[in-house]
Amino acid sequence: MRSAFDAPVMRHQILGSLFALALLALMTALPFPVIALDTSTGVGLQDRALFQERVDYTLTNQSGGDFHGQNLVNTSFAGATGRGADFSDANLQGTIFTQAEFPEANFHGANLSDALMDRADFSKTDLRDALLQGVIAAGSSFAGADIEGADFTDALLDREDQRRLCQDADGVNPSSGVATRDSLDC
Repeated sequence: MRSAFDAPVMRHQILGSLFALALLALMTALPFPVIALDTSTGVGLQDRALFQERVDYTLTNQSGGDFHGQNLVNTSFAGATGRGADFSDANLQGTIFTQAEFPEANFHGANLSDALMDRADFSKTDLRDALLQGVIAAGSSFAGADIEGADFTDALLDREDQRRLCQDADGVNPSSGVATRDSLDC
């Protein structure tokens, strides 16, 4: 004997099967082939970092590390720790720092443009003369950071962080010629 519960379940299973058959019929009737997207060539910021041929520092401890002047374009430091690390004058364009911890690190003169820096700790960092154009830094902390001459043009920051940074904004970026206050829309 069937219960009243079985009828809706069977109806759902039949409808699911009919949907799968209709989808299969539609796919075979298309005039063009259906292909899977190949992301190994890298199409977006995250894909470029995931499929790069450079060293990946994801979830590593780089505290005190010396990256001064290095070319680290599209590298990943996601979830990494780098207390006091030296990234001065390094090219970190497009690098991923999601959920990373880099308090007291030195990014003086570094190019961090288009970096993904969300939910990261950059407290007490040296960001003097750094390029931070187009960074995504929502949920990040820049408490006590030195931002003299930093360029935050088109950066995505939490409104409260932007207000705090404006309190200390001073100087002009030597590379872009943009005033820090102007780049933060202070």
